[in-house]
Amino acid sequence: MREFAGTASLVLNRVVEAVVVVLMALLVLDVWIGVADRYVFRWQLNWPEILARYLMIWMALLAISCAIARREHIGLSILVDRLPVPLRRAALMLCDVLAIGLFLYVVWYGVGFALGGLNRRAMIFGMSMAPAFAAVPAAAAMSAIQLALCLVRDGGRQALVAQGSEV
Repeated sequence: MREFAGTASLVLNRVVEAVVVVLMALLVLDVWIGVADRYVFRWQLNWPEILARYLMIWMALLAISCAIARREHIGLSILVDRLPVPLRRAALMLCDVLAIGLFLYVVWYGVGFALGGLNRRAMIFGMSMAPAFAAVPAAAAMSAIQLALCLVRDGGRQALVAQGSEV
């Protein structure tokens, strides 16, 4: 089961990373169009700044699950480091379970938030705000799935890296 969870986490992370890379490339292209518009061509385009905002939100929120897959998210380990190994494993697993609960809570209320965006329109694009608002529940769901896979994969055995030893 641990091996399956590790493989599934790796595959899911590669897909999400590819999406994040595409979003980043689109964001860079969009910002360059905005800069060229403002300083060179003076087309008076009104959409590059808004599109950049939504691309950045989607990219940043999806990248959370990538950090979770690598166990690179921020953690306060001052208390956990002092626990004996069995208690440390239990504490780390409890933290994962609590974080999964938090992400599922965000999914539950985020879906309502995104559905509320169906009735709101972006003034610039004239489109529904639901696709932009959907970043919240989509990223939370991806993070919950990734964290559940990592919980099974690691079983509380993840190594804590001391801040001074990072290079």
